[in-house]
Amino acid sequence: MSLYSQWTDMVVEYVKTKGEEAFWVEYSDIERRVYTDLLAAHNTVKKSTIAELAKTYNTTTEFIMGFVDGINESLKNPYDLETVEADQELAFDINFEQLYFNMLDAKADYLYELPQWEGIFSVEKRKEIAVQYRESKIVRNENKIGRNDPCPCGSGKKYKKCCGKAE
Repeated sequence: MSLYSQWTDMVVEYVKTKGEEAFWVEYSDIERRVYTDLLAAHNTVKKSTIAELAKTYNTTTEFIMGFVDGINESLKNPYDLETVEADQELAFDINFEQLYFNMLDAKADYLYELPQWEGIFSVEKRKEIAVQYRESKIVRNENKIGRNDPCPCGSGKKYKKCCGKAE
């Protein structure tokens, strides 16, 4: 069984036995500590194994695998999580703009409000990324059908007299 599968199974069991809130309290504490260190040393690419990180942050390899799962999309070279092993060296070469964006998307204010971001991006840059995030969530219907346009069903009637009649 892969470490990634162990992580997902552990989450399910943890939530069943201790509850979802307890899971998030423990996981977010671990995640906050790891990100605080990674962001503080943002000029260097952190290299470590999951086992070493688990020891450093006094947690299990499953919780660190969860952290890797969370940061993976923000890495310049993402990993195939199903093949990652506890003693495999990982390089955390982070795309910080993508990471900040993903933290906004996850609504992880406890992460995107860390003071370490001040050393990476200016307030203006963080606001710019936040605007890009909000823009990405707006759904625009570019092909709006006017009531007097031909109906898209192909009947030859105006939309208002055909499929738009019920509106």
